[in-house]
This record gives sequence, C-alpha cells and structure tokens, in this order.
Amino acid sequence: MPELPDVTVYMEALERRILGARLERVRLLHPFVLRSVDPPLSAANGKSVIGLRRLGKRIVVALEDELFLILHLMIAGRLHWKASGAKAPGKIGVAAFDFSTGTLVMTEAGTKRRAAIYLARGEDALREHDPGGLEVLDADLDAFRAALLAENHTIKRTLTDPEILSGIGNAYSDEILHRARLSPVKQTRQLTEEEIARLHAATRETLLDWIERLRQDAGDGFPEGVTAFREGMAMHGRYGQPCPVCGTPVQRIVHAENETNYCPRCQTGGRLLADRALSRLLRADWPKTLEELEERRRTVARPAGEM
Repeated sequence: MPELPDVTVYMEALERRILGARLERVRLLHPFVLRSVDPPLSAANGKSVIGLRRLGKRIVVALEDELFLILHLMIAGRLHWKASGAKAPGKIGVAAFDFSTGTLVMTEAGTKRRAAIYLARGEDALREHDPGGLEVLDADLDAFRAALLAENHTIKRTLTDPEILSGIGNAYSDEILHRARLSPVKQTRQLTEEEIARLHAATRETLLDWIERLRQDAGDGFPEGVTAFREGMAMHGRYGQPCPVCGTPVQRIVHAENETNYCPRCQTGGRLLADRALSRLLRADWPKTLEELEERRRTVARPAGEM
C-alpha cells in the first residue's frame, strides 16, 4: 500500500503537472471504483485544480467550487502520468482523469478491487474522509506521546492505526521499529520516556529519509514502480536476509495478509516472537531464542548418522 512517503512524492509530481490545469473529464473503466454519488462525478468536469493535499494515505485534488476529488489507492492501486487522452490498460486500468495538461491513469492489480474514488463538496464533507490520526511530521514529542499512550496496544498496531498516527502502514512501520530498536509487540504503555523519544525520532527520520530517497528516484519524472518492498529497506520484505546492522537473519510474524519483519538481536534481545501459524503447528518445539533456532538448523542440516 502506498504510504506517507509514496503519497507525498505522488502529490509533488501531480502538483507540477495539474495545479492550475482543468479537469476535462473522468473516465470510469470499472464502476466499482466510484464510492460516492452526491455530488455526481460529472460535477468535476471542466473544473480547474486549485490545490492538492493528503488525508492519511489518501490524495485529495481540490477543484473549483469547493469540490474535492479523493483517491484512495489502498493496497494495489497505483497512479501513472500519460499523454493527453491515453488509453488505460485493459486489465488493471480502473479510471483515467483527462486534464488539460495530460492524463492521470489509476490502476489496480489483483481481483479484490479495494481502490476508491470519491467526490465531496465542501470542507465538512471532506473531513468525513479524514481518519484523524496525528501527522507525525508536524507533531512535537508531547503530541506524539499523547497519541501513543491514548490507548494501550502493541507498538506495531499503534503505528499502523490511521486513527492514531497518519499515513504509516506495514512497510514503513517495520523500518521505524528497527531504527528505534523496539519490539513490534511491546505495549505502548510499557514504553519508557527514553523509548518514546527514540520512537518519535525514528518515525520522523524514517519517513523523511524515504521521502527524500523517493524524490531522488523520481527526479523530474512521475514516480513509477511504487511498491512496499524497496531496495534499501532494512527489514520489510527481507525475511531470512541479514540485518544490515548486526547480520542476524531477519525474522517474521505472519498474521492474515500482513507480515511483520524484525531483527531479534537489534529489537527483541535475541528472543524470537511466536508466529501464530507456526507456533500453533510446532507448539512446544517452537524455538524461543536465536540460539535455539540456530541449534535447530544445525540439527536439521547434520548428516545422517552424525552425533
């Protein structure tokens, strides 16, 4: 899912291309993607773009007459800038926005169809789409602490809850927690003041670092190849690969569709976190530490008959 750094760079690229331009028409290629009916989408036709903003992971295109076009890419949605009137790809194209300066194509891979487009009229209607999470890059330590401790959850859940913190998802939360040297399953109200300050700094540094990296990758072009698995990430998507800090193999916790990656040496004091599916399968045989895991691997790899 495109997260705060990806959405920020998308918006900067769009601002250079559509700010002040006129939205000639919207072509819906799959009707499921439109999730609002009042005002009708046709009301946006012919309106000029007067601004862009971000609501969590949503991109908002502000149009004349207090109209707001809201794009929520969800997990598999992506944006592409094309020449005026370009045809969208048949299988994955879901919408095309024809501006006076070019065409923005919205695609979605897969079959679950979660991406969404809304048209809202007025600031009050727009606020209904705001999850309400704290904008970490605008927040000081006190505001961050208050948001973090309002409820008691694991740090991983808190970082990725859009009603608590804005714009952070599965990928960048793994990177933040590794930089902060904190376990993803530690409870927020168990954090010390020093750990809260460390987490606040790591959150800001990680997001700002990746915004700059993605800016450099895109240059003057439009950001393509947006993905949750990026070269240069320390943890996310690197299961089994060495931690760039200590060389320990990256471990994972898998729950539903999400995978949390972490370094047991840097983040959990050498303790392995129980993967729900595997620990249920292995029960008492689940290794609790790195040492037990390495011994298990050595035993499996030992030639038959060797004691």
